[in-house]
Amino acid sequence: MKFIGAHVSASGGIQNAPQNAKAIGADAFALFTKNQRQWNSAPLTDDGIAAFNENCNGTFSPNQILPHDSYLINLGHPETEGLEKSRTAFLDELQRCEQLGLDRLNFHPGSHLRKCTEDECIATIAESINLALAQTSGVIAVIENTAGQGSNMGYRFEQIAGMIDQVDDKSRVGVCIDTCHSFTSGYDLRTLEACKDTFDQFEQIVGFHYLKGMHLNDSKKDLSTRVDRHHSLGEGFIGLDCFRFIMADDRFNDMPLILETPNPAIWADEIKLLRSFE
Repeated sequence: MKFIGAHVSASGGIQNAPQNAKAIGADAFALFTKNQRQWNSAPLTDDGIAAFNENCNGTFSPNQILPHDSYLINLGHPETEGLEKSRTAFLDELQRCEQLGLDRLNFHPGSHLRKCTEDECIATIAESINLALAQTSGVIAVIENTAGQGSNMGYRFEQIAGMIDQVDDKSRVGVCIDTCHSFTSGYDLRTLEACKDTFDQFEQIVGFHYLKGMHLNDSKKDLSTRVDRHHSLGEGFIGLDCFRFIMADDRFNDMPLILETPNPAIWADEIKLLRSFE
């Protein structure tokens, strides 16, 4: 079964996120459990946690929810102060998921800032994951592939595989594939044949058993530009065949398929479009 939704607002409290997802006809959703552009946020309250779980009850189970961590976090930071700050914040994000009963946390792996090698950055990211997993339980650290903009790592499947290889507990690491990021990092998704080739590569290099979610976005930028600019489905350089492929392939079942397209006003229409491809 396909679970389709969007990254919805949690403004006014995390308990509002499932309600916002229901309003667009979603049976999956993503959210930030804290302000994604601040290092520190107020802790979750017992009342907020209870209301969140009540609003999810009967509609959304943990495998239909893909929380996203703060954009500030860089688990591959080459400098001690920035790395420790990021590791502390990442641990807090995992602990928030624990409190909410959620089983996965999506995150951008990190950047070398041109101050260390790619291999050193990959090792630092893996070490950061290991440290956080050792202090938590039940939550999978879900690495999101990137467009490769700037010095961001994780834009090649081999880089993601290198991170996973160095994670001690393989049962608690996973991957989220963003279609826009994949395309602009160099993986063609414009035709059904191209999609088959790209996802065959993912299976061979990483493995579908690690896939824990998808971000379904068209792209405002062309293939291999390594620029992260999402577009509404069918309006960008990827086109609709990619999304037809995903919706028809059982390997993408039973995980959150999340829109991060730029126009929330048409999310309900985009969800209906995706369901028409099943």
